[in-house]
Amino acid sequence: MKAPNRDLLVLVKHARDNEDAMERELVQLNKLLMDVETQETYSHVYEIIDCNKFRISTDCRRIMKFIHSGEPPFVFLNNKN
Repeated sequence: MKAPNRDLLVLVKHARDNEDAMERELVQLNKLLMDVETQETYSHVYEIIDCNKFRISTDCRRIMKFIHSGEPPFVFLNNKN
């Protein structure tokens, strides 16, 4: 099974020695990232800061709508980290 085409930088010392181990590592990384990179987890990590209405929104639907629609001026997507 080939891992999907994705830009990953994986640094290993002996990558040329064992291609099968490297392929397994990439498949495991892809599975891990597919579980983590969902809309639900993405919306829990971000919040919308609306400077026009002086409001902060953490609603999952509103965040996903904001991401998919055009960004109005002075409304920002902020990472909670």
